[in-house]
Amino acid sequence: MKKTTLLTLAAGVLAGSCWLPVAQAQESMYMPSMTYRTGPFAGGGIPFADGYADYFNMLNERDGGINGVKIEVEECETAYNAQKGVECYEATKGKGALAYSPLSTGITLALVPNAPIDEIPIFSMGYGLSAAASGENFPWTFVYPASYWSQLSSIIKYIDSNGGVEGKKIGFIYLDAGYGKEPIPLLDQLGESMGFEVAKFPVGVKEMQNQSSQWLNVRKERPDWMIMWGWGAMNPTAIKEAAKIRFPLDRFIGNWWAGSHADLSAVGESGKGYLAANFSGIGQDFPAIQDILTHVVDKGLSKVSDRDLVGNVIYNRGVFNAVILAEAIHEAQAATGKSVITGADMRDGMEAIKLTEERLSELGLPNFTGEVIGSCEDHEGGGSVFIQQWTGSDWERKTDLIEPMTDVVQPMLAEAAESYISDKPDWQTQSCS
Repeated sequence: MKKTTLLTLAAGVLAGSCWLPVAQAQESMYMPSMTYRTGPFAGGGIPFADGYADYFNMLNERDGGINGVKIEVEECETAYNAQKGVECYEATKGKGALAYSPLSTGITLALVPNAPIDEIPIFSMGYGLSAAASGENFPWTFVYPASYWSQLSSIIKYIDSNGGVEGKKIGFIYLDAGYGKEPIPLLDQLGESMGFEVAKFPVGVKEMQNQSSQWLNVRKERPDWMIMWGWGAMNPTAIKEAAKIRFPLDRFIGNWWAGSHADLSAVGESGKGYLAANFSGIGQDFPAIQDILTHVVDKGLSKVSDRDLVGNVIYNRGVFNAVILAEAIHEAQAATGKSVITGADMRDGMEAIKLTEERLSELGLPNFTGEVIGSCEDHEGGGSVFIQQWTGSDWERKTDLIEPMTDVVQPMLAEAAESYISDKPDWQTQSCS
């Protein structure tokens, strides 16, 4: 009887040990974080990953999570490599992942077809496949707050408002990869319809730190403006080369991945005047960022290496990525009445996003960004950007929000979406009528 009793007690202990983790798991939700803290683009990947994790940690520390449920953030290192990104996805999708932010156009393109199968939304915030802005054709992919095409159209609007584009030559220097090539169809279309010439200067990944031949060609072509679709070491190299040939930096505009503190700190005073697009606030002067400092950074719960790096451009962009996902969770909880949601619930929450100016203020992010309003049809949600300028030591906002050329961009996005799915008879769409 003693032996039987001991076995019974042991079984009870084992049963309890198996039950407790399940109960604990139900009290949290899982958010994978695809990072690249290593590799050629780590200078941008590190601050983004820090901002992303710190916002969720702040919600956990300050509020006990979202409606009482904590968010578990787990990093998986991709080194900005598409194959490693797919491996991260496969290794983590079974853990209850609510959404993926691939942080790479290559990884995004690889994962988009998997989203409707695994019922986990893909959130490529301002990058990836521009056509995914069409919610009817891409129910599981989101590009809030703006696609690459919308961003490019806003940059062209800025140039047009500063002397016009008709009869001008606009140079386009870009990383010679899927990311860099993505906006070219729209650029060519706008050049034709608005009467400007386009001169293209591709930069291979192995050439990022040696662009002398490209800038020799820029000097020969003598464009009136330059636009850069760069990333990583390509950016400061391009700005230094532009300064070397005395190209006017206040006529050189990078996209939102070519306008970080990491890019310009290596350039310093010689980069003064350089411009870049952006869609998220700069600096620590926001209540939510102050809460991150108080509840996460100052408690030693952040991986950020220096307190002063909080508020930098890419750090705050990582914060904004987390803000949108947190709001989607909030919307999904409200719609379903569940505290712990699924990936399918998350997809519906992403479409229900209503980041109005009032809501942004409630979140402690007044004037941080433009409004992001999602819907079944619109997985872009706004599309507005602003232009920032390098002072020689820091970034400052130069313009109000610039809306995209919706009348030009939307038909092209719809056409691109139809083209993408035309040879995929089993592709899942949705009716938004």
